[in-house]
Amino acid sequence: ATCGHGCKYGECMGPNKCKCFPGFTGKTCNQDLNECGLKPRPCEHRCMNTHGSYKCYCLNGYMLMPDGTCASSMTCAMANCQYGCEEVKGQVQCLCPSGGLQLGPNGRTCIDIDECSTGKAVCSHNRRCINTFGSFYCKCQLGYELKYTSGRYSCVDVNECVTNTHRCNLHAECLNSQGSFQCKCKQGYRGSGFDCA
Repeated sequence: ATCGHGCKYGECMGPNKCKCFPGFTGKTCNQDLNECGLKPRPCEHRCMNTHGSYKCYCLNGYMLMPDGTCASSMTCAMANCQYGCEEVKGQVQCLCPSGGLQLGPNGRTCIDIDECSTGKAVCSHNRRCINTFGSFYCKCQLGYELKYTSGRYSCVDVNECVTNTHRCNLHAECLNSQGSFQCKCKQGYRGSGFDCA
């Protein structure tokens, strides 16, 4: 079985046929599956989609049970939590549905942790970190695109001179560089390369 286009979050099962790991979809298994949009819904009350998975949480006044259901709780109702709560040794604690969220100063609402600025997120070579509410993902740096080459996905330089996405002047030549490009006015012309006279 060979998959010329690769299977990012899955395995190759036949000629260009991918079997995606749970939580992923698409021809090359490169798209996150939004489990919260599935029928029947995976969560009793509320659902938060995460990369490759999902998290359930409960309405205020309900407690998240180990099986993912929500049970009515007087103590949770009094705690007034944004995303439901849990009881630990008789103590009521508000919950956040993702590791990328933390309890705010009031102990009831959840605030986002910016993994990109705190350095918690590590993106591989030529990738930049994009923060999302409750998580983050890595995206190719500007001037690079995701390609499947020699058995793996990597961010490769976009040759703006070939793809014609440069803005060089008609009287300038385009010179590709890693992640960028330069414009140089042709012989007999002067200027920035974007303007040549």
